[in-house]
Amino acid sequence: MAKILITGGAGFIGSNFVHYYYGAHPEDEIVVLDKLTYAGNLANLAILEGQPRYKFVEGDIADQKFVADLFEQEKFDVVVNFAAESHVDKSIEEPGIFIETNVLGVNNLLMACKDNGMIRFHQISTDEVFGDLGDTVGTYFTEETPYDPSSPYSASKASADMLCGAYFRTYGLPVTISNCSNNYGPYHFPEKLIPYFYKRARQGQNLPIYGDGTQIRDWLYVEDHCTAIDAILQKGKIGEMYCVGGNNEKQNIEVVKTILDYLGKPYDLITFVEDRAGHDVRYAIDASKIKRELGWSPSVTFEEGIEKTLKWFDENEAWWKNLEAQHNKE
Repeated sequence: MAKILITGGAGFIGSNFVHYYYGAHPEDEIVVLDKLTYAGNLANLAILEGQPRYKFVEGDIADQKFVADLFEQEKFDVVVNFAAESHVDKSIEEPGIFIETNVLGVNNLLMACKDNGMIRFHQISTDEVFGDLGDTVGTYFTEETPYDPSSPYSASKASADMLCGAYFRTYGLPVTISNCSNNYGPYHFPEKLIPYFYKRARQGQNLPIYGDGTQIRDWLYVEDHCTAIDAILQKGKIGEMYCVGGNNEKQNIEVVKTILDYLGKPYDLITFVEDRAGHDVRYAIDASKIKRELGWSPSVTFEEGIEKTLKWFDENEAWWKNLEAQHNKE
């Protein structure tokens, strides 16, 4: 039996991983740590409340004393860090909070792992640390791709990854990193592309797309991401990075049209707005290393995953409307 700390576990990907891990590892105890910022939502974890193997702790990974005290009290065996500020537009407006959480917060976690028996640490990163593939066909991010972040968000995540590597090389801390492509699925926070445009299209509002909408992203269904993380925890080589992708490259305009088709809404809801500053053209992952070494590959196509996701939003209208109401109060 192991005790695992899942930071950022009330957020989108984190909460999906909590549910996945709780079912996949019935012998383990789960502690979820979350600051409960606007993107953290206890409703994502409501079904686990009162369960004997589950505990929720509210707190901030950027608070060094809090983190140190928590690690001393709980005696963790494994830490998986999802806690992050992750919205690119917000990082352009307020870069400082991204440094606090994504860099200083990660350093606090790494120090606590080092000081409490060299606890196994896994860092959830992003393909955005690699920068922009441009419009070059047939090129992909791999574990060997140099970091070249474009936004304060991706720069802060790149910094965290570098810290993880440094703690492995300097102290021998058992660290792994996964760099994943765009996730989608249940509990996806409404500021992100798919839920944002779903909500607006449902309400008959215009859909503002940056530039010409031809930016390309590789879409990974969130449950596939969860199984990849688990494979890395169980079989991954310490000190290694693993790129995790969905093999589902789509232009933003394609994704939006898929949402409109699902809802039976007209394409004339689409409007084009000035492009985001420093907007990367294309991200795409070569996930052959994790397939070759750990036997993992994505199991959900984009067509399957987007239908499951949009149906989930249909069936959980109260969930996203509550978040919308809370946001409007702030």
